[in-house]
Amino acid sequence: MTAPIRYTLAPDVLAQFPGYCRGIVWVRGARNSASVPALTALLREAEAEARRRVTGNVAEHPRIAAWREAYRRFGAKPSEHRSAIEALLRRVLKPDDLPAINRLVDIGTLVSVRHLLPAGVHPIPAGGAGLELRHAREGDRFLPAGADAAEAPAPGEVVFTSGAEVLTRRWTWRQAAGTQTLPETTDVFFNVDGLLPCSRAEVEAAMADVAALVREHAGGDVTSVVLDAQTPEAFLA
Repeated sequence: MTAPIRYTLAPDVLAQFPGYCRGIVWVRGARNSASVPALTALLREAEAEARRRVTGNVAEHPRIAAWREAYRRFGAKPSEHRSAIEALLRRVLKPDDLPAINRLVDIGTLVSVRHLLPAGVHPIPAGGAGLELRHAREGDRFLPAGADAAEAPAPGEVVFTSGAEVLTRRWTWRQAAGTQTLPETTDVFFNVDGLLPCSRAEVEAAMADVAALVREHAGGDVTSVVLDAQTPEAFLA
């Protein structure tokens, strides 16, 4: 039996960003592999729909503007460090076809583009270490992919952590080395983030989409929970 993993949203982050919620879709025993044509076809459809929905200045779209304002509030420059959903949407609108990676990563990308929400996927960490979305503090370390030396995030930056190890800098901006979902990865969790004006119901709809796609294309045991100011903590097995 695997020990439950404590997953927490820090009170100071929730106080700084009222109305924020994070949906978590927890998957164990998935059959991940190289991309499959069915998911790639759905991704192409989602890209085409996003190009119809999003016109004008991307930065002014309500879903993107919310993230840009959040980044400013914790000291990041959104023009230099774009949220995951802004970076993804800008690629779609170039227009570029997003790359297919593997089943689980493709599901995260597809749901992000469909719902215009960050939907990142991480391997479940070994050892049962707790997970927390919080402000960075002294002693935190982030190792970028391909780098030899770790970085120290600035105090106050919103980071996703396992102890002092920063898994994602700037909330949704960039994942650390060793947190990529590979074809052999079977146990993962998806983070689906909603900042106002995005509602909890819209986050739950994106979570349901993740769960349905995982069950259809990768299998495994799937559970979901939403964390917010009323329920800032869960234990995930």
